[in-house]
Amino acid sequence: MPTPPQPAPLEPPDSHHLRAATGWFELGNLQEARAELALITPALLNHPDVLDVCWQLLAHEKQWPACLATATLMTELAPRNILGWIHRSYALHELKRTLEARDNLLPLAARFPVDFLLHYNLACYECQLGRLDQARRWLAQAVKIGEHADVVAMALSDLDLKPLWPEIKNFQK
Repeated sequence: MPTPPQPAPLEPPDSHHLRAATGWFELGNLQEARAELALITPALLNHPDVLDVCWQLLAHEKQWPACLATATLMTELAPRNILGWIHRSYALHELKRTLEARDNLLPLAARFPVDFLLHYNLACYECQLGRLDQARRWLAQAVKIGEHADVVAMALSDLDLKPLWPEIKNFQK
């Protein structure tokens, strides 16, 4: 089965509603964010960018089964967009399906070798699975790929990586 083409960017006014929904979400006003999403043309509600904002809203409310369904749809509609895969694995992890979350992302590391968040999440999942050597390797790669100080700061506040906290400050670029 051929890979579906990348969806075209949203056009106004739908792009404006999506931007407004994102802004309201970032301000913590989920009701207004949903109101803006409701103004998007119904045929475009399955656009990956719209689904991403929907996923963010659901994740904020810890609605992990709905997050999983939304992210799975994202992977089906835009398989070349890493965000759907990352969201899918995160939802699986939150549903206590960490091994499945790891297995979902692992084959994508070769397809997305410079995506720091993919490597970072693999580090988290490996750490939670007790595979600290693999977690160190993935985290070192994330630090190398991403903005060093930002990745280290994120890791030092991430409970999933707590077993590695004593070592994380020493991670080099």
